[in-house]
Amino acid sequence: MWNQAHPYEAVSGAVRCGSHYGIVQSVMLLAVIVLGLGTSIVSAQSLNWEGQDGIYVTPLAYAVPSTDKGLGRPVVAYHYLDAGPVLGGFHQVSVTVGVFNRVEFGYTRNLHQDGSTAGLSTLWSSGFNAFHGKLNFLPERRAWQPALSVGFVARSQVRNVGGVIQGQDTNNAVFYAVATKTVTQIRKLPLVFNLGYKATNASLLGLVGNAPAYKGRLFGAAAFALKGPGRSTILLGSEFLQEPRSVENLPAAVVPTTITYAIRIVPAGALPLHGWGVENPKLTIDFGVAQAAGTVMPGVNLQARHQFALCISYGF
Repeated sequence: MWNQAHPYEAVSGAVRCGSHYGIVQSVMLLAVIVLGLGTSIVSAQSLNWEGQDGIYVTPLAYAVPSTDKGLGRPVVAYHYLDAGPVLGGFHQVSVTVGVFNRVEFGYTRNLHQDGSTAGLSTLWSSGFNAFHGKLNFLPERRAWQPALSVGFVARSQVRNVGGVIQGQDTNNAVFYAVATKTVTQIRKLPLVFNLGYKATNASLLGLVGNAPAYKGRLFGAAAFALKGPGRSTILLGSEFLQEPRSVENLPAAVVPTTITYAIRIVPAGALPLHGWGVENPKLTIDFGVAQAAGTVMPGVNLQARHQFALCISYGF
């Protein structure tokens, strides 16, 4: 059942234990996909939370694979975040396509599963849309040159927190530049470094609605790849994602920096000894822990500090 708006109860109510139905549902879906698709290699790369070629919540400067002359095959992804008893569960379904080996664009639908905390959980509604695009204007070189890209995300039908309080859908967006470098000088231990800057009027990727105005924020990631059992590759990494600290219609609220710790499993992916951007696994599976938000204002604890997340990406 989707949330009904009772915005002015947001500072009261007892906290009840959250349901783990979403985790069970996600693990079942993961098992079906892994068993059904196999692990042969074609063009694809892992999509992040909003459908971009990326880690978990941050985009990389690489674009999903395509051809020099036109469209590539679509890449699809499913993300799940158990955001706790206040925020509830978030499901993301994405499709992304590359063009000319330099451009990617796609669509993501956010679907929200109700939290169980009286007074607070009603500030989140059914979900919203996200459209994204990215242009890689400088490709990565083997020696020192990173890949450089610019991109955007535009969200519509956002009715979280401020939208619920106002009783209307809202929109927000992000415009960013990002640099990514895969370092392959260490034998059999590729390293990936990512750093970007964005301007956004969204609060926590739109999951907490809007910020009062556009703010410049930083994001980044670091990871390393290891050869796993059989033909697999395992990527271990961490990200940080700064967001505007204020929330629209809640001037006393403070949103902290989001930090994630992720494990990416590529069942049939070659160790990226020639740069991560040239490896094209068909199936990737991500598991992670997200530190999103705890006490954001006096008496209001969102209880989303150590949250389970997973992703499955598949390229046709």
